[in-house]
Amino acid sequence: MATTRNLLSTVQVARFVAQGFLRLDGIVPRELNEEAPDVFAAGLPTVPYGTPVQKAFPEGSFARRLLELPEVAGAVQSLVGSDPTVDHHHVHTREPHEGSAQPLHADALIDLRTDAFDVQLMYYPQAVTADMGGTLIVPGSHLRRTNESDTGRYQNLRGQTRLTCPAGTVVLLHHGIWHGGRRNDSDRVRHMYKIRFNPTEPQVNLWDTKDIHDPAVAEELRRTFPWYEPAAGRLEVHNRIKLWRRLSDDPDFDIDYWATRITNRPVQRRSA
Repeated sequence: MATTRNLLSTVQVARFVAQGFLRLDGIVPRELNEEAPDVFAAGLPTVPYGTPVQKAFPEGSFARRLLELPEVAGAVQSLVGSDPTVDHHHVHTREPHEGSAQPLHADALIDLRTDAFDVQLMYYPQAVTADMGGTLIVPGSHLRRTNESDTGRYQNLRGQTRLTCPAGTVVLLHHGIWHGGRRNDSDRVRHMYKIRFNPTEPQVNLWDTKDIHDPAVAEELRRTFPWYEPAAGRLEVHNRIKLWRRLSDDPDFDIDYWATRITNRPVQRRSA
């Protein structure tokens, strides 16, 4: 991918680690948004799993121009590095008054990685209004490991969000986030273009780290969400601490001593 300095801040990355997603509202220019429906109608080229971005999307292609927008390129580089591979890409289209909603799910098989994650880019070329359905996301669910649609029996969780957004919005999601496409009750077609990226380098300090010691970083990471249970919900914060230690290369990072107290291993001192 093209080199960019439009990197995310540490606070933004901490927000991603806490919530499991990051919104970039209306950043895609109108010309690309207007071009998108014809590109989608013509069909997307097949991209084998694990193809480098430059090979997957040739120079001048729609996807390449989307990914080279400075805000998009900077955000992707901040989360998965400068040379990720493309896991897959797909256009999700909902016709007017079409069908039922997707069940709540996390993508792919259960994923137990604690030191790496994939990122899914979701691009909405048109404005999405409430009656168009949009994408349902459960903030802070990404580190509670589930296997695909194991969460499908849940219909509503406190604090869930259903995306409404201006045209040209891009949302970046941790691969483990619980989400689902809602049904389209409007008279308009709804498109969402998804690209999943696999990192090829350690995801350590890939963003603009000049605010690494900002107190707002810890405030983002200690955030809780309405669906969290009083006890198990605290484990989500602990999981973030472990992930942040890896991402920031700071093995001593902690919030309220949670991780330190349970990893303490006293060593017996020898007598002089």
